[in-house]
Amino acid sequence: QVQLVESGGGLVQPGGSLRLSCAASGRTYSTYSMGWFRQTPGKDRDFVATINWSSGSTYYSDSVRGRFTISRDNAKNTVYLQMNSLKREDTAVYFCAARPIRGLAVEASQYDYWGQGTQVTVSS
Repeated sequence: QVQLVESGGGLVQPGGSLRLSCAASGRTYSTYSMGWFRQTPGKDRDFVATINWSSGSTYYSDSVRGRFTISRDNAKNTVYLQMNSLKREDTAVYFCAARPIRGLAVEASQYDYWGQGTQVTVSS
């Protein structure tokens, strides 16, 4: 099992920045890639970004590419999501996810482990 705990959400004005963190514990040696997803009420969980744990390769959704950056700190077993130039439409609950399979994935169903989520609200 892998446990994931997100932090760093909050309220920010449009154009502002936030950094989300996702700390992994447990059988982290079995984690090959991690991702961030977001969800608004009544909608499916949408892909945001993903990173390969060992190589550091990344992939982003079109809606956040150029504004968000996913990174990882292997020593701390932590993945980050730096969010810049935030827009109102970025408001959502953000979830961290992990999968024990090599290769980047953009579907929520491809991930085995999930955090509890952290709320991000972009509003003036």
